[in-house]
Amino acid sequence: MAAKLKKGDKVVVLTGKDKGKEGTISSVNPSANKAVVDGVNIAIRATRQSQESQGGRIPKAMPVDLSNLALLDANGKPTRVGFKMDGDKKVRFAKTTGDVI
Repeated sequence: MAAKLKKGDKVVVLTGKDKGKEGTISSVNPSANKAVVDGVNIAIRATRQSQESQGGRIPKAMPVDLSNLALLDANGKPTRVGFKMDGDKKVRFAKTTGDVI
């Protein structure tokens, strides 16, 4: 099945402690139905010092369920994603505006 949200998409969080925050998807895990969004769902992880990195408490973005994310359309509003055929290619489009993504 085609992915409604992909890496690099600008999204907004719909529910949870980070409700209303916007960010860009940095990675998607389709099998777990989760995505990592920059600046959202930050957790502090303690790491040991190594030769290449300083140790300490490092903030890390944790995965968010795809059902809690909505794509931002050209107007900056959350929208659902649909699919349609554009010639012989299957393309994503924003349900609010009808624009091809």
